[in-house]
Amino acid sequence: MTTTLATASKPRSHLVADAWTLMRYDLVGWKRNPSIIVFAFIQPIMFVLLFRYVFGGAIATHVPGGYVDYLVPGIIGQSAAFASFGTAIALARESQKGIIDRYRSMPTARSAVLVGRLGADLLRLTLTVILVLAVSYLVGFTFINGALPAVLMLLLGIIFGLVVCCVSAFIGLALRDEESVGSFGLIWLFPLTFVSSAFVPVSSMPGWLQVFAKNQPVTIVIDEMRSLAIGGPLVLHGWESAVWLLGIFVVFVPLAVRAYRRA
Repeated sequence: MTTTLATASKPRSHLVADAWTLMRYDLVGWKRNPSIIVFAFIQPIMFVLLFRYVFGGAIATHVPGGYVDYLVPGIIGQSAAFASFGTAIALARESQKGIIDRYRSMPTARSAVLVGRLGADLLRLTLTVILVLAVSYLVGFTFINGALPAVLMLLLGIIFGLVVCCVSAFIGLALRDEESVGSFGLIWLFPLTFVSSAFVPVSSMPGWLQVFAKNQPVTIVIDEMRSLAIGGPLVLHGWESAVWLLGIFVVFVPLAVRAYRRA
């Protein structure tokens, strides 16, 4: 009771300052355990090389530049989505070990934990996307539409990853168990990323599967990224991507905040 009163009497810090402090705490953790970042970077590089040199010759695409130019926007979208997996794992671990309870006992802004975590993951997302693009250039990828669409494509990939991080934050805080989160993350991420236009044209799938693949958010966002990179319809996929991303954000941010309060 005394601790609660003492905590309540302290002046509350500003959200930005608290979030920045917690973000730096996460970055220091990466510095002390660099394997987290190394493994996060290895996976997308493996996907680039695997699909470029192992499966690329067997997948027919009719786009300028061939399969590598078709592939790279999909790899960036998939890498951004998979990078969000770390958000769920980290928040579940912190909840399980009582770290979130410690944050609550401090005079910090309630939402600073989520904002700080998302800020650190945004930095990791950005580095991942840049690394994937660098490796892709080495294996033959080129932007055909020019510099501005290239920048927009990268921004869209990062925003997509950040939105998926909000979903992962809710999952991590709702399940609050690292092993359960690890298993569940594969269940919902793999179908969305692989049953999409990320690696193969949707037209090559069975008709009943095309209905799902064409209308799910991963396909829509990746098709917009591909149009920005190598040409194609921008307006249709553009507004569809905006609606999907905004809708997911509006739904899952309040859910993540609610799950954090209950954690």
